[in-house]
Amino acid sequence: MTDRHHLLVRGETFAAVGDRGDISGVRGGGPPDGLFVRDARHLSRWQLTVDGAVPEPLAPVASGDTARCVLVPRGGRDEPPAYTVFREQAVTDGVFIETLRVTGNRPTPATVRLAVTADADFADQFELRADHRTYAKPGAVRTRHVLPYGVEFGYRRGEWHSVTTVSAEPAPDAVEETGTGARRLVWSLDLAPHGTAEVVLRVLARPHGQKRAVRVPRSPAAVSAQLIAEEDAFADGITFPTGWPELAAACARGLADLAALHIPATGPDGEDLRVPAGGAPWFLTLLGRDALLTSLFVLPYRSRPAAHTLAALAATQAPAHTAPGAAAVAQPGKIVHEVRHGELAHFGQVPYGRYYGSVDATPLFLVLLGAYVEHTGDTAAARRLEAPARAAVTWMLDHGGLTSRGYLVYRADRGGLANQNWKDSPGAICSADGTRPSGAVMAAGAQGYAYDALRRTAWLARTVWADETYAQLLEQAAGDLRDRFQRDFWMPQHSFPALALDGDGRQVDALASDAGHLLWSGLLDKEYGELVGRRLLEPDFFSGWGVRTLAAGQPAYHPLSYHRGSVWPHDNALIALGLARYGLHDEARTVAHGLVDAATAAGHRLPEVLAGYGREGHPEPVPYPYACVRESRSAGVPLALLTAVGGA
Repeated sequence: MTDRHHLLVRGETFAAVGDRGDISGVRGGGPPDGLFVRDARHLSRWQLTVDGAVPEPLAPVASGDTARCVLVPRGGRDEPPAYTVFREQAVTDGVFIETLRVTGNRPTPATVRLAVTADADFADQFELRADHRTYAKPGAVRTRHVLPYGVEFGYRRGEWHSVTTVSAEPAPDAVEETGTGARRLVWSLDLAPHGTAEVVLRVLARPHGQKRAVRVPRSPAAVSAQLIAEEDAFADGITFPTGWPELAAACARGLADLAALHIPATGPDGEDLRVPAGGAPWFLTLLGRDALLTSLFVLPYRSRPAAHTLAALAATQAPAHTAPGAAAVAQPGKIVHEVRHGELAHFGQVPYGRYYGSVDATPLFLVLLGAYVEHTGDTAAARRLEAPARAAVTWMLDHGGLTSRGYLVYRADRGGLANQNWKDSPGAICSADGTRPSGAVMAAGAQGYAYDALRRTAWLARTVWADETYAQLLEQAAGDLRDRFQRDFWMPQHSFPALALDGDGRQVDALASDAGHLLWSGLLDKEYGELVGRRLLEPDFFSGWGVRTLAAGQPAYHPLSYHRGSVWPHDNALIALGLARYGLHDEARTVAHGLVDAATAAGHRLPEVLAGYGREGHPEPVPYPYACVRESRSAGVPLALLTAVGGA
């Protein structure tokens, strides 16, 4: 039976280990396993043997911030294990740390040969995806050096240089070659009768470009204490609903996950920041849209994520004059979609070093700025970010298409993303029959964000920047957008807005959850908004766990499609907030209860996405097979629900 993967996450570092705590070095076909820092795999093999054999899990690794398992040698009822191995693992910033405690179970002395086989292939995360792509690495060299206390693995390709150091306490008795490039660290442990021996292993990853000093903890227990303190500090002062303990537990779990998922970033003046990452395992990096939505969800309870996210995105905003040869999506004033630090991005083999293929991160930046200033009264931030905000508005009006086309517009990016709204998989924007639009696309949800962005920025212009003329210009643009949208997107035969318009202005007629985002942004008139809100709670949309991305019954619907019928918690959080905005409080509570029940069934944690199967036929939520287990937007959802419905 194949091991499950268990994730240990902290900042830019995550480890995915199996039920025994091992790493097998899988390439493609499923979730990656290994130790990863800044998009590179710094441990590709980490396998324990005792007396030359792989021990069996008596208690396999359980989910948690620390991985613990209990292992014994193979045996039977008539020959109880001579010893037991207690294995404990944790990660912190750039470090994987493990304690192996071997306890003898017999009244006589014993000697146990313990070995850990280690290797580091330094694979880029994009190499490990199941898309059958290969990447040339001319001149790449891997090295392995035995040290007095362990082994050091190195990788160099031109100016790119990464190192992984494995150290042990006590030092291994020997470091052996395996014939495959890996190294085997070996100890001969003498056990007194019923005695115990312990080995502590520390793995320090030094990725290319890493300038921050890294502190290596003494033990997994020390890491665990540190993580608990950080999580407690992140949740300090937030009052959870006493009348709804399941929501309270989901809020607590979400805050703990958010504490783990904050990664380093740099502000416009070089200041150190911490911003929400997208999620583990595939997106432990800055994703503009994800960081913005997460910050909006937690803003009523924690304002620092918003402040840091705004500064980090201002620092990575596309400049007024883009460099020659820059991608077409990197237009002046645009907010970054994705930032990657890996080898393939560094050498331009994937376009995501700084990638601007998002039509909605830019308006969401303005939405968050307005909401942050309104909530905190931090007018100094509004003045400091005035230039980036105006540049973002200019992008929406000029390059984004609001002036020339009347709407925010995107086209498929060759080599990048086909769709550049939140539903960014290739077939996500489609008609009810599954037909994909050709040419330019005007996605409905992005128009709602643009409307909200214009109105909030008009408020900043009037109240903080003292620019009444600019405020009136933006208010006029917002009003015109609202009038156009309800004329061009509304489908009278369905009493529902189209998912998008194609390049010729034809409606892309799928019935999709994006309509709920229009409630959140306030783009629809009250009558239209109430019709949409009630329609989203009908059985073809609402699965019992949440609103499906695409209503069932349409030919394009598929319950296991990424965006054509699945249930996304963050999508539903926006819907719940929108329902509450339009006074549909019963409907908002229905959505909230479905999501909280789904979280409760999974240890109070919401994944990135769930399958779209209905609750009436499946009393437990069905997982989506390739979901990020730890995702910042989903971690923020319980707090958004608390905002939408309170503790009811």
